[in-house]
Amino acid sequence: MPRNHLIHSLFLITLLTCAPVVTAADDVADALTALKSVGAGSEGSAAAREALQTIAKSGRENLVPTLKAFRGASPLATNWLRNAFEALASSVRTGHLELPEQKLVDFIKDTKESPAARRLAYEWLLRQNDDLEQQLIPEMLLDPSPEFRRDAVAMLMEAAQDAESPQQGKMLFRRALKGAVHEDQVKSIARQLRSEGEEVDIQKHFGFLTSWKIIGPFDNKDEAGFAVAYPPESHPDPSEAFEGQLGEVSWEPIATEDDFGVIDIAEQIENYKGSLMYAATIFHSEADADVEVRLGTPNAWKLWVNDELVFEREEYHRSTQMDQYRVPVRLKKGANRIMVKICQNEMTQDWAQRYQFQLRVCDATGAAVLPQL
Repeated sequence: MPRNHLIHSLFLITLLTCAPVVTAADDVADALTALKSVGAGSEGSAAAREALQTIAKSGRENLVPTLKAFRGASPLATNWLRNAFEALASSVRTGHLELPEQKLVDFIKDTKESPAARRLAYEWLLRQNDDLEQQLIPEMLLDPSPEFRRDAVAMLMEAAQDAESPQQGKMLFRRALKGAVHEDQVKSIARQLRSEGEEVDIQKHFGFLTSWKIIGPFDNKDEAGFAVAYPPESHPDPSEAFEGQLGEVSWEPIATEDDFGVIDIAEQIENYKGSLMYAATIFHSEADADVEVRLGTPNAWKLWVNDELVFEREEYHRSTQMDQYRVPVRLKKGANRIMVKICQNEMTQDWAQRYQFQLRVCDATGAAVLPQL
């Protein structure tokens, strides 16, 4: 075992063998603050280790306060808080005490709390009461936690498979679809419903944007075009024409009927090697809203929302999947212009020929945010 892993293991064993003791509320509050303040590298790690010991020995009444500290914590701080909660919960169980079930259930039901903390509390409480799944999960079909939603959808899918009649099965699958945010579950439900003659609009379910205006090609020989601000980046008027890689280019409509919203440039237009294209669309929002733009592509790309560059990645021919990139953005009420720059290089291998993207708008759970019609 590597030395650092051994030290970490011995440290956790020490925590778990320490009997809970009464710890002053101020000490616990200070310890949680220390855990939430830990920074990159070694910043605050010494204080965090001491804080972890304090929480681990503080008594079961501090389980919920530790969970509440997850809200607003950084990913690094969340890991420390998770360790603290697990050390304290293990200490409680080692001392032959039960976790405070009703308090933890109340916490799990509070959708304003951190999804990670709620899930952690649920998984620990499930060890103590295996009836909890049937008590809580059926009510979580539209929960802010994607994990809880997945469980609720899976429960409905199982019930649909065991339904007494095809009609009841279809009803249950339809209900499951309302909460489904994971690609595999949606595919499975859609396949089942379609086999029964039901229509399923996967594009709309996920919120894929499928109608665009596209312009190009522009030059990307030697992958130099990624950094070049071609005219579409500063001239959003869709009626304008510009000089492109092969002559004058103008904005042209492009759409897709693909279930998962794939705009396939190579197939629908042409696989111009050493080129780049711009695609733009208008998203009408009912109100100012914080959303996620989720994009999948095997190509290098940039993303603008309302003419502000919000994300970019210069990487070619990596594997691609739905929701490969998640970009939090703020939409304004009314019309919002979304534009992507998709870059293709000059590699000729078979695996380097894909020239495509898919883009959708959703909330943090992955549920579609649809444009106002």
